[in-house]
Amino acid sequence: MRHQAGRPLRLSRAKTMAGTGAAALLTAVVAVAVTGCASESHAVRPPPVSAAGSGGGPAGQPGAAPAGTAPPLRSSVPVRVQIPAIAVDSPLTGLGLQHDGTMQTPPTGFPAGWYTGAPTPGQLGPAIIAGHVDWAGHPGVFYNLRDLKPGDRVIVARTDGRAAVFRVSRVEEFAKDAFPTGAVYGNIDHAGLRLITCGGSFDRQAASYRDNIVAFADLVSTQDA
Repeated sequence: MRHQAGRPLRLSRAKTMAGTGAAALLTAVVAVAVTGCASESHAVRPPPVSAAGSGGGPAGQPGAAPAGTAPPLRSSVPVRVQIPAIAVDSPLTGLGLQHDGTMQTPPTGFPAGWYTGAPTPGQLGPAIIAGHVDWAGHPGVFYNLRDLKPGDRVIVARTDGRAAVFRVSRVEEFAKDAFPTGAVYGNIDHAGLRLITCGGSFDRQAASYRDNIVAFADLVSTQDA
């Protein structure tokens, strides 16, 4: 089944997916889409992003910086993501918003995409990278995302010649109708990264997976890209 034009996309673990987000996006919900797994999604209408690279979130304490985190970097467009533990090495494409306010999704199973409305990877706040779990019957760029473990590295090369090195802190699976928007998109006081794809069982009626897989990671160092 192919995605219907004009239909909001939603993330899922098998046919396609996409992430959504901006720093402090406590009103956004992940939009996901996949070839053969498209389903109705909540509209993603992020608040404006501040000059500092984080949106204006609701009242609440930002997440405390974990031990060993590195100082945030200046904004710089990401161009490649590498995750050695699951053999991911992918260029990155920008993901904006569609006319209806929902986040765009990668057009195919490869490459992964980064949400341009959120902080860039390495910048203060939660950066967002999304990728399909599979596409047209073949594994997508984030097919093995659920296999990441705490301590695994994620390396994001940037156009400024630096690579932001993140350390995975946890990987969790969430039902799409109970997605923890605050935990994924809320304000944090360090540079973080969220990798998003689909997961769980497949809902044939909705043509979509029921859950999302989210890997949380924190900036721990930088290196030459």
